[in-house]
Amino acid sequence: MSVVEQLRRWLPREPAQRVFVGVMGLLLLGGTLLAVTSSVVLLLPVVLVLGGLLLLTDWRLVYFLFFLTLPFAREIGVGSLSLDVPSEPLMLVLTGCVGASLLIGRHRLAARELQHPLIVLLLLTLFWAVVSSLFSVDSTKSVKFLLAKGWYLMPFVLGTLLLLRRPADVWRVAALYTAGTCVTVVVIVARHASRGFAFNEVQWALHDFYRNHVIYATVLALLLPFAFYRLRSTRGLPKLAWGLALGLMLLGLLTSYTRASVLSVPVAGLYYGVIRLRQTRLLLAGVLVAALAGATYFLSQNNFMLYAPDFEKTIFNGENFEKHLEATYKLEDVSGMERVYRWVAASRMAADKPLVGSGPSTFYPEYKRYTVRSFRTYVSDNPERSTTHNYFLLLLAEQGFPGMLLFVALVGAAFITIETLYHRTRPGTPPRYVLLASGLSFVIIVFHLLLNELVEVDKIGSFFFINLALLIRVGTWVREENTVK
Repeated sequence: MSVVEQLRRWLPREPAQRVFVGVMGLLLLGGTLLAVTSSVVLLLPVVLVLGGLLLLTDWRLVYFLFFLTLPFAREIGVGSLSLDVPSEPLMLVLTGCVGASLLIGRHRLAARELQHPLIVLLLLTLFWAVVSSLFSVDSTKSVKFLLAKGWYLMPFVLGTLLLLRRPADVWRVAALYTAGTCVTVVVIVARHASRGFAFNEVQWALHDFYRNHVIYATVLALLLPFAFYRLRSTRGLPKLAWGLALGLMLLGLLTSYTRASVLSVPVAGLYYGVIRLRQTRLLLAGVLVAALAGATYFLSQNNFMLYAPDFEKTIFNGENFEKHLEATYKLEDVSGMERVYRWVAASRMAADKPLVGSGPSTFYPEYKRYTVRSFRTYVSDNPERSTTHNYFLLLLAEQGFPGMLLFVALVGAAFITIETLYHRTRPGTPPRYVLLASGLSFVIIVFHLLLNELVEVDKIGSFFFINLALLIRVGTWVREENTVK
């Protein structure tokens, strides 16, 4: 047998399999070139060839490939910017694929889905970001923000609506992301165990895969509802696999020592009780009243100054998690009080430009002109250039009250949609399981947004938008089911 015949026997026979082998080969080639030369420019031909190939065949593969490789994405520097590889190049390819697919008419979106209130609110938030950018203090940063927003909305909202037509498609995406994430958890837990699961060794254990422990823990938390409800809806070996994944992710979450992420899981459980009792509107009203009352109290006669921290007492208990928790409720934890330092600055920025804000992606370093020295902590120099640690306040500072209120309306509409669809789906059915998995995952992400800004983080922001798209798709399934009846 000749060498050519032997190669033919090893090559896949199905066109889809050949495409997948070609995709993997191109990615390996690009990764090798990047590792050898440290030049991202060399990835451009690979991305262009990959995009053209997938446009001519079946670009669904790159959508699924994205989630399989997402847990392993690494941030690399590109001049003054940073790029997550391979996730962001794949997002660019997906954006082109979705746009081209819609333009040439290969795929179509239902008009009813495009007119859904969640889509309308997403477009309004994008529109106001454009308006805010026109008055930005740094137009370059704001334009980059708008471009990045485009490659989140196209693949993860429109792309999801194009590709995830059935519950089985949803579970395939969840399985791919969960599988890759579990591999990272095994490595991280093993590394962490070698240091006795010490609190101050968490960052060392996970730095190869995640920027920090907050992103790591948030990814685990947002995947838990998918693992839990897939476990309940399957049998046999898949059930065992999902059970192992659920246990592994819980272990990773607990050993991440991330307070907000651990707390987000019972919060999601409580919200499940809220939707069963049909009390989402009451909950949203209560949160709104509490937020307005709190803002009125703290801003009245500068009452917020009463809570300024003692610079000498704000500390970070890096070696003792119990003392870390104790410092939190005593208002002596440096990370908590640094958040207050940024929140005060964000509020003063909003007061200065309440309509359009400073412009998208301009909080740093603009906020430093609005800080109150009484709230300064040991880490206020902010060498990592982080922002408010509250996504709602970030929008308020950068896009003014309209930008924040539109996002609040989007979140509120999503919560109401979850409750409405819950009572329109039948218990134990695939649409009910998908709804609860995506809905509670969305709740977990929103809870994290109170203390961090994660919508533009690829490992988390992708599922923020996917969950919104899934709520729209579940609504379609419900309507189709009722039509058949």
